[in-house]
Amino acid sequence: MRSSIEVVEYDPRWVQLFEALRDSVLPVLANLAVTIEHIGSTSVPGLAAKPIIDMDVAVPTLADVQIAIERLATLGYVHEGDLGAKGREAFIPPDSVPWHHLYVCTLDNEEYMRHLLFRDYLRCHPEDARMYGNLKLKLAQQYHNDRKAYTDEKGNFVKEVLKRAGRT
Repeated sequence: MRSSIEVVEYDPRWVQLFEALRDSVLPVLANLAVTIEHIGSTSVPGLAAKPIIDMDVAVPTLADVQIAIERLATLGYVHEGDLGAKGREAFIPPDSVPWHHLYVCTLDNEEYMRHLLFRDYLRCHPEDARMYGNLKLKLAQQYHNDRKAYTDEKGNFVKEVLKRAGRT
C-alpha cells in the first residue's frame, strides 16, 4: 500500500481496470451480489484521482455479507473488518491483482448509498467534478505524506456536494 498521496489526471483505462477486477470476483459472488459498483474518484470521467480503483459489492442481507467474506477469502482477499464504517467490510486484495479497495455491504448501508450519491452527482455535474479534482491535486501536493490532513481538508467539499445532491 502507498504511504504518500498521489493524485493524477483522469485515466480512461480505469474503467477497464474496474471491469477486470469486477470480473475477477464474479465467479465467487455472482449468485450473491446484487451489484458491484465502481465508486470513488476513478469512477467519474475527467476527475483527477488517486490511481486506485474502489469497488462496492452490495448484497441483500448481513448474512450474505458473511458469505461474501468467506468466498472472497478463497480468492486471496484478506478481511480487514469495517475500518470504522459500520456494516461495510473492507478487504486487502491478493498480490496477484492490482491494488484496489474492495468493500462489501448491504444495499441499505449508509456508506454505500453515500458513495453512489456522490459519484452520480459528480458524473452529472462536470464543473463540480473539475473543482473537486483541482482541490485534490492541490491537497495532494500540500499534504503529500499526511493522509489524514488530505482527507479532512477535502471533507468540506464532499459534505457540500452531498448536501446539494439531497443528502441531509
